[in-house]
Amino acid sequence: MNFIEKMMEKQRPLFEKGGKLERFYPLFEAGETILLWTNERTKKGPHIRDGLDTKRFMMTVVVSLLPVLIFSMYNAGYQHFKAMGQTVAFSEAFAYGALKVLPLILVSYAVGGLWEVVFAIVRKHEVNEGFLVTGLLFPLTLPVTMPLWQAAIGITFGVVIGKEVFGGTGMNILNPALTGRAFLFFAYPGKISGDSVWIALDGIKEKLVDGFSGATPLLVASGAGNPETAVHAIHTHGFTFQDMFYGLIPGSLGETSTLMILIGAAILILTGVGSWRIMLSTVLGGLFMGWLFNVLAGPSNSPIMSLPAYYHLVMGGFAFGAVFMATDPVSAAQTNTGKYIYGFLIGLLAVLIRTVNPAYPEGMMLAILFMNVFSPLIDYYVVRANIKRRLSRA
Repeated sequence: MNFIEKMMEKQRPLFEKGGKLERFYPLFEAGETILLWTNERTKKGPHIRDGLDTKRFMMTVVVSLLPVLIFSMYNAGYQHFKAMGQTVAFSEAFAYGALKVLPLILVSYAVGGLWEVVFAIVRKHEVNEGFLVTGLLFPLTLPVTMPLWQAAIGITFGVVIGKEVFGGTGMNILNPALTGRAFLFFAYPGKISGDSVWIALDGIKEKLVDGFSGATPLLVASGAGNPETAVHAIHTHGFTFQDMFYGLIPGSLGETSTLMILIGAAILILTGVGSWRIMLSTVLGGLFMGWLFNVLAGPSNSPIMSLPAYYHLVMGGFAFGAVFMATDPVSAAQTNTGKYIYGFLIGLLAVLIRTVNPAYPEGMMLAILFMNVFSPLIDYYVVRANIKRRLSRA
């Protein structure tokens, strides 16, 4: 570390005011603060006495995503070999999955980081730290088969349109990673939906086992027909509740394993980085909507309406969205009461969308983006109600 520190100090004059590379100081500052601890201090208000700066905040989120990332690599390989009817060692499955997942991660960071640097240089400010998280969250919402050039377009849309046009990190009203995914979903639906995009099948289509289906459990449940129940359809396709909880199922890279997501949630909650209020209320909202559909379900209704409420929590992107997307400190509600309302409505809307709209079985993405728009309004009325309550006691 001393070598790196000396090297950075030697190059610093070139990037500081008056240096030959002054224009590129944001790039130098970004590299320095990622690699080393900074002695920079806040020079103007507001001042908050806390040892956790924004970069360390973002790095905590990245650390919480590592269990999900590691499992996504293994599962990508596991699903590939399972489709051929082969059982391989953990290392072989992980190696194959890593070769598929890492390029998506690298493209996301390279392209997203490039846009961050461009806007920092043009606006003459430090590189926004948000890309550390966005660059990892975004590819984890994609299928393993997503073309790299489309991933590059998606992260570009998420960073530029979802964040930079609003002023950068801390100013955006929508989650940038979900904004990029939403763009890809509507621009290239054939590459991010259906039952043929969740498993890497390049070069092995002639080796697939008989009766192979790449459909996710959520697609199976939404496509079940009367009189078959959604649970029976899921089990018929070889998925158990335990499989869905542990994550050994097809799906977006980071959304399959509820267990790994819960480990990430524990890290976020214990470090105070993630809001447990939003996570809890999102789960309660999903359970309530699922239970309500169970009550209303009849023999003529869609089988997914009778799906046990707790199944929704381990299917699709519900858990991933509740822990890593809904809790975005910028686009989420800020007041404690507002967080409960915001999270509850996300869970409610997610289950509502995936149940009543057979053309769009995954509702978590749209539910979060929709509530991102309304989170300032929720906070406004919570604050107004608090002021009114206090005035009534005066």
